[in-house]
Amino acid sequence: MAVILITGGARSGKSLHAETRVLALPGRPVYIATAEAHDAEMTARIAAHRARRDARWLDHPAPLDLVEALAQTDGHGARLVDCLTLWLSNLMFAGRDWRNESVRLCEALAEQATPVILVTNEVGMGIVPENALARAFRDAAGSLNQAVARVADEVEFVVAGLPMKVK
Repeated sequence: MAVILITGGARSGKSLHAETRVLALPGRPVYIATAEAHDAEMTARIAAHRARRDARWLDHPAPLDLVEALAQTDGHGARLVDCLTLWLSNLMFAGRDWRNESVRLCEALAEQATPVILVTNEVGMGIVPENALARAFRDAAGSLNQAVARVADEVEFVVAGLPMKVK
């Protein structure tokens, strides 16, 4: 079993790289989607991701209950969670305790029988955001990414479509 965290900037090629890694593992791949289509732009992004995947993939939506989704899909093929930063923003907007959910996620990852590849955004590499909500999100994403990286067997950073092994 392996837990692999793939991080990088927006539009860096992380999701495509993660999909390729999942397809190289045995079993029918499972796509655990955290995105929700609240506007036309996000609807188009979700459609583009779906169009890239073929019929081998099982889709499992999990905008909030990621730990439950991992439990329900464990023992099948490798799972791709795309992405942790969208999951985090969903938790924050729903008023859920993201810190507790982060702890629950890390505990659940350690218990999985089949591989999990998680995609996340590295949001702390730019300028300091001007508003408190954006700073709170940046800080929460950094904390979540660090926690998952600690329990991950591998961590990769993707830039310009090129993966670099970090751990």
